[in-house]
Parts: sequence; C-alpha cells; structure tokens
Amino acid sequence: MTESYDTVVKGGRLATALGTFDADIAIRDGRVAALGETLKGSEIIDARGLIVTPAGVEAHCHVAQESGAGFMQADDYESASRAAALGGTGTIVPFASKTRDRTVAASLDLYAARAEGRSVLDYAQHLILPDAAPATIAAIPEAFARGVTALKIFTTYDGVRVDDDAMLAILKAAAAHGRLVMVHAECHAIIKDRIATLIAEGKTHPRFHAEARPREAEEEAIFRTLTLARSVGAAVMIVHVSTAEGAQIIAKARAGGARIWGETCTQYLALTAEDLDRPALEAAKYVCSPPPRTAADQHQLWRHLARGSLSLFSSDHAPHSHDAQGKFATCPEVLETGEEPPFTKIANGVPGIMIRLPYLFSQGVMAGRISLERFVALTASNAARLYGLAPDKGSLAVGAHADLTLWDPEARWTVPDEALGDRTKYTPYAGLTLTGRPVLMLQRGIAVMRRGEVVVPPGTGRRLIPSTPDLSEQPGRAPRSATSAR
Repeated sequence: MTESYDTVVKGGRLATALGTFDADIAIRDGRVAALGETLKGSEIIDARGLIVTPAGVEAHCHVAQESGAGFMQADDYESASRAAALGGTGTIVPFASKTRDRTVAASLDLYAARAEGRSVLDYAQHLILPDAAPATIAAIPEAFARGVTALKIFTTYDGVRVDDDAMLAILKAAAAHGRLVMVHAECHAIIKDRIATLIAEGKTHPRFHAEARPREAEEEAIFRTLTLARSVGAAVMIVHVSTAEGAQIIAKARAGGARIWGETCTQYLALTAEDLDRPALEAAKYVCSPPPRTAADQHQLWRHLARGSLSLFSSDHAPHSHDAQGKFATCPEVLETGEEPPFTKIANGVPGIMIRLPYLFSQGVMAGRISLERFVALTASNAARLYGLAPDKGSLAVGAHADLTLWDPEARWTVPDEALGDRTKYTPYAGLTLTGRPVLMLQRGIAVMRRGEVVVPPGTGRRLIPSTPDLSEQPGRAPRSATSAR
C-alpha cells in the first residue's frame, strides 16, 4: 500500500548545503517526512522547473529596536517578518538589546513582549550586551536558558562599546556555555580620531562617512577580537565584514584552527563608497557602518564566500525611515531648511531584509560566483547550525521543519524604487536587475508567501528555543561544496 502524506512538493530541483538532486519532498505534520520519487499526498505542489531550497535563516537583523540615539526603528516584528518572507526567508533572529541602566532580565522581557503575537515567521533572539558588570555576567546563564541564541558586543559607538576587560569577561561567559559572541569590529579610537580631523577640515558631507571609518579600523578590531578570543578559548562571529583585509584575517585564522567565523552583507557586495557621493539627503540612504568599500573589496569578499572562509550572508537590516523619525532623527531641521546633514548626525544602517536572498541568488548563483550549495549554506544551513536552530531549521533532511523556498531561476526583475515590504519607504538597491525570484515559501508545511504576497496573519510565527549550537566545524577545512569565484 502506497503511503500518503499531507503535502508533496513534486518535480523540483532540490538544493542543500551538501548537494543538489531531483526529488519529491513529502510533508507530514509540518515536517519533512520523506524524499523520493512518485510520492503521493493530499495536496500536490508542482515544482517542475523550480529550485527548492531550505527557507532562509536571517540571523542578523534589527527589529523593534531603539537606535543608539534612543528612537525606535521603523519595523516591528510584523512588518520585518513580512518583508523577510517576501524574499524567501523563513526564520528571523533579531536582537534584544540591553542598556546599561536596564537588567538582562528586564531587557529580555521587553523584547519578548515586542515580538509576541506579531511575527508571520518563526523567530529567536540574540542579546546585545553593552557592559560586563557583575550582575550582567551573572545573568548570562539565565539568558541562554530563556532562549538567547548568541551574545553580541560592539567595539565602537559610545553607549554600547565594551573595552578589552569587558570583552574578555563576556567571551569567557559565552565560552562556558558553548555559545558564539557576535562582534561589531571597528576600532573606536581610529574612528574618533578620523572624525575629529574631518570635522576640523570642514568635511561633513555624508560622503565623508566612508573616510571616517577607514578599513584600518576594521582590521585592528578583528585582529584584537581574534587574539582575545583565542586567549580564553572563545568562539566568535565577526559580523558585517566589509574589507578584503578583514576577510583575509579571518581566513588565515581559520586555516590555523581558530574558532572564528565571518559574515558579510548585501551592502558590501552591491554598494561602494561612491554611492555616498550624491546630494546629501539622498546620500543618507547609503550611510551604514562599516561603510561600503571598493569594487576590489567586493571581488575579494565574493572569493571568501565561495571558498567558505566567510560563513554567513546576512542583511544587517537596520530600518531607519528616510525622515525626521529615522535617518534624520538627530537633525530634523535639515528636512525643512534643505541644509546638508553632517555625516555624524545621520542614523547608521540600511534596510535589506527582503532583498538578501534574491540578491545572492542572482549575483551569486546565477552569475556563477557561488554554487547552489554555497547559497544554501550561506543563507540558511550555517546560521541554523551556529545559532542552535538546527536540525529543525536550515535543512531539507527528514525530520526538519518543512520550511521550503521555491525559486523560479528564470524570472528577471528590477528592484523598484520603494520599500521592499518593510516600512522604510525606500531601498538603496533600487534599479538593480536580478535573475531568479522566490515564488513560494512554506513554513512548517504551510504557505506563508505565494507569488509576492504574504498569505498568513501576524502571529503565525512561533518563538524558537534554540539547542546548543554546533561549533564543531573544523576551521580551515573548505566545505565540500565550495567553488572558486569567477
């Protein structure tokens, strides 16, 4: 007697981090139940001509979070998750952010309330720590018990940056629990000095934002983080790597056995510092930190993505609206006077949670820079493993959540000059022509996005409690699916 399933996705080309093959996927009770041929189900989804991947895991995005200046970003869990779903993502991992005058427990309570009942996607949360006070360190075990996936620290920005003593304390606490520490790595002293010099010279146009945060600031902070982490046996993730030199430090350290991983983002492949050289109000749309670099850096970042020395591709979605509540919250007068906003007063960050997967699929897979296997690893499988969401997320294996994205590899489209499902009302990627687009995304076997429309209500997503991350990858060993960039 032939077994029947709830749903069968038939005739697609399946892509995993380890290989691609033609097969049907059977779903029962929200999980992958079988892979095979001629499978039968109550519902049949025709995937002929389509590529089927695990739905994306977006592990670096800012949602319902105050900025450093204290104003709320544009996206809440409903709008951010809808935008992510439109791009083929099935799980988001934003941040809960502790402030120095708020306890870890109070911070987790606050951000849990902001998320509850709003997301259309499953979600988890990282925790930002701006200090290593005794009470903060003592609360870290309870934070992990409550479902925190990883800790994040900053080496720059007044109000959140930690010094070396604090970094060591946080690294040791995370290491004791087998968790990653995510690090925003830029040298504060270099940046502070460069900003002072530029201001003294009257160079305040947004294009000078790139000069204010030079590549040496990233290099120094990555190397210092690596050294401190090695000294206490900690594992670190360097987020939003922007320079060839930064990526090379990570690659060399991994080849030598260091427990370090690296991430880059859409803006560092799609944008350069030249994008800041436009009228000041428009240039504000491209201000992010670290800043976009050069075409030569982009070429090297693609090589490191293909080789596996960079392990994640994220959006660092920072949804500041282009108005007095967002990008210009600390200088709202410029919108009325038409004056040039100084780069020091423009909110850092760009939106991009929707475009992340389509961009990498088009400019990576379809352009021949990376394989389909690397695409899956960079956008789903590695994040699920490193942040404790595997084996449920990031996989097509039997038993995993049936989180699937179906791609039309032939679809050609131009990114519109408007927000991509989020509430920022703009995108810095407008005008890009991409090949390949997600046409269907299932979460636990249920359609969440169908041909550009989210078809489930807020609250459909569930809060995830991660297991212990898998940090057992042997550094220096290239993934089986790694290919050379063209």
